[in-house]
Amino acid sequence: MLTQNSEMRQIGAWNWSLPAWAGRLADGRTFNTCPSAGVCAQACYARHGTYTWPVVRAKHHANLAFVLDDLSAWETAMVTELSAAKFHGAWIRIHDSGDFFSDAYLQAWLRICLARPGTNFYAYSKEVERFRRLVEASPPPNFLWVFSYGGTQDSSLNPDTDRVADVFPDEAAIAKAGWASQEASDLLAVLGPHLVGIPANRIPAYLKRLAGRRFSEWQAEVDAERAARGRRHQLRLVVDNTQHADAA
Repeated sequence: MLTQNSEMRQIGAWNWSLPAWAGRLADGRTFNTCPSAGVCAQACYARHGTYTWPVVRAKHHANLAFVLDDLSAWETAMVTELSAAKFHGAWIRIHDSGDFFSDAYLQAWLRICLARPGTNFYAYSKEVERFRRLVEASPPPNFLWVFSYGGTQDSSLNPDTDRVADVFPDEAAIAKAGWASQEASDLLAVLGPHLVGIPANRIPAYLKRLAGRRFSEWQAEVDAERAARGRRHQLRLVVDNTQHADAA
């Protein structure tokens, strides 16, 4: 179930992947593996390139189907696979696409971490509220995580106390902001300074959407516009109610 691409191989890490964001399985079931995705869904590296190849897509869909069909059996299979000697002392990146989409799924991963204390696990996540409830009080000692900006729960993040990652237009923008880049090794996201900069993928359409902003800035703009629309809607309701009352 675990795979290893060239980047992960260089740092001795393995990947567990789900299909990114929302879609439909071959049997017709719909899914959303990133329920707290915000602007990140509009510039997601895992919805481009090799991730869209049929064989890769089928593998990720099969992983998700296993989790959805029999979470207990999947958990047992993962613990068994991780008993191999090659995983002792190794790092497992939980999700190079997808996220902890439910309480039960996150709790299964926490049990897996506890069952394999000789293996190290790490993850990026936008599921801030879920982690606050289920992880932060008593995390497995071999599990590290970083919250990533660009999601609907960005306002819950505190860069003074949380380990956070933000996507920047390029390395120069990361340096200018005084953040630390993880470009040299993905493990720096959880082992380096707690303000983590990620240079944007050089996909022209995604760079155009990013428009020189950080994910956090882009998401803040979207959140502000959504709040303004909500205020305008509430104002219209007040006006309509007032007019109806006057007419009566």
